[in-house]
Amino acid sequence: MALQPSLRPFLIGNDAAPHTLEFYYDIVCPFSKKSYANLYNHLRPLVTEGELASKVKIIIRLHPQPWHGSSMFTHEAVLAVARVAPELLLDYLDALYKDSEKFYDIPASNYSAVEIRQKLVEVGRPVLGQEKMDKAQDLLVLRSTPNGGNAVTDELKYFIKVSRQNSIHVSPTVLWDGLIVGEISSSWGEAEWSKFFGERLKV
Repeated sequence: MALQPSLRPFLIGNDAAPHTLEFYYDIVCPFSKKSYANLYNHLRPLVTEGELASKVKIIIRLHPQPWHGSSMFTHEAVLAVARVAPELLLDYLDALYKDSEKFYDIPASNYSAVEIRQKLVEVGRPVLGQEKMDKAQDLLVLRSTPNGGNAVTDELKYFIKVSRQNSIHVSPTVLWDGLIVGEISSSWGEAEWSKFFGERLKV
């Protein structure tokens, strides 16, 4: 349930809330897309200003799956946005998921790495504005060494290491207070979540 300080924007709600709901998401996974739409529209208001505000916090953990070639690029873009505009991270994620199919395997196969990163920047301009998205784009520029990554590579490595350490395989995977809850479905709506919280909230 720990989260390194630089990734604080991926925590939603009150850090002191006693219960933690963690979502492992891949941007180019259609099931993660469905799950995030529910998180964004239903769960987020509950834990920030609703009845769960003092009881549950949410952590989003990026979980790029290597069999999707463009997945790493999409997660780099998310990390860059988190760095320059943390208050708009969830809105960028919403916009990116809505436009995510252009980064699926076959559509993305027509573009170079540079072109994919540019398209990810374009997704963010209506959300962040020109100036902030330009700053995010700067973070995606490769360093001078041949294999040195970019400014957000270390944070991407952190997320990947957490996934490997916890044996996370599929996306989305959801944890409640540190334990995987296999019954949670990406299709869950308000009724299913209400039942889930009703059964588990003790504090």
